[in-house]
Amino acid sequence: MIQVVLCDDHALVRRGIRDTLEEAPDIQVTGEAGSYSELREVLRGGACEVLLLDLNLPGRSGLEVLASVRETHPEIKVLVVSMYPEDQYAVRCLRAGAQGYANKASDPVELVAAVRTLVQGRKYLTAEVAQMLAHSVSEPESESAHAALSERELQTLLKIATGKRLSDIAEELMLSPKTVSVYRSRVLEKLKLTNNAELTVYAIRNELV
Repeated sequence: MIQVVLCDDHALVRRGIRDTLEEAPDIQVTGEAGSYSELREVLRGGACEVLLLDLNLPGRSGLEVLASVRETHPEIKVLVVSMYPEDQYAVRCLRAGAQGYANKASDPVELVAAVRTLVQGRKYLTAEVAQMLAHSVSEPESESAHAALSERELQTLLKIATGKRLSDIAEELMLSPKTVSVYRSRVLEKLKLTNNAELTVYAIRNELV
């Protein structure tokens, strides 16, 4: 039986993923967490072969959590399951130590295939991610200005582009509005833009949203 732990800050999302996985006769969900602190407790006390990790966690970024898990539990296979587009996060996650990346909008059946793939010691890559990974190896220097953004900066850009206010973003990421404002300023500087409208236009032109 493959032992799986879910880490997502939305209980309904966890429930949907749990129901999907437990329809498979060889998969058992042994724990759930809604934050990094909860995840540490779950991994400390329960068995886990595969961790399904959301990137958008409160208080601490998903890539930071990924790095921590890779350090403390190197035997655990990590499948990142995120709402963010593959072309923005998949390669980042794989380089950070994840064994696979799946989008929440994909067919739920793919999660079962992904879990089984990771347990077999192989990486789970969709055709799109495989192509992007190959391109990133052959063309390591991206021409896109947003490639230089940190994870939090990219999250801020994407959320602003979907019309969210800084106060809403701060609440979702469990950060202070001042901190989010700093991220926004950094994004504007790095992309050589001046306001939220230009950020939104940039995101649309670069197919980030």
